[in-house]
Amino acid sequence: MTNADANKRRPRGRPPGTAATAHDAILDAVYALLQEKSVRDLTIEEVAKRAGVGKPTIYRWWPSKAALVMDMFEERVAPQFRVSDAVTAEATIRRHVTLLIRLLNGFFGKVSAEIIAEGQSEPDVLREYRERYVLKRRALSHEVIQRAKASGEFREDMDPQLLIDMVYAPIYYRLLVGHEKLDRRFGDALVDCVMACAKQSSPSSPRATRRRA
Repeated sequence: MTNADANKRRPRGRPPGTAATAHDAILDAVYALLQEKSVRDLTIEEVAKRAGVGKPTIYRWWPSKAALVMDMFEERVAPQFRVSDAVTAEATIRRHVTLLIRLLNGFFGKVSAEIIAEGQSEPDVLREYRERYVLKRRALSHEVIQRAKASGEFREDMDPQLLIDMVYAPIYYRLLVGHEKLDRRFGDALVDCVMACAKQSSPSSPRATRRRA
């Protein structure tokens, strides 16, 4: 049985009753240990010792280190990245980018980068991160873009998936490569560039002329 199959058989979320105490202690232990070391160096033995439980208790709920780390990320870290929608899609995207860049400069960014790095050699890690975080975030962004297209704020021929990549890929590129600063100034300039592509062209613009032709 693969880890993916095992994941499907294990219920996610906080268990009921007294088991919840051990469950929370385990996630707290992962959170604390990742303040001290990388995802790659984290071991189930260390988590069990820090949480005061046996390894069988951990494996009862999590089939792999990847699943455990992602549960911690999903419950303890990802909720920090919550932004209410603004009046316009552009304002909403600016809010998302500003908060994301701030978070990526802290523990959120450390864990995110380590999960992505670990995922290059451990497919289960990348799959968990993609399915349980990335795709959910992309779905939210997709809704914002579709509403903007319907209202006329964005071009009707704008590909939502491409636009999402245009916004977020450069941010994660700077996080992972570290060749330039990942700061608010960069975020503002990035959104300016993306909006220039996404917004409706004026009737006299070259793009609008080409579309009419």
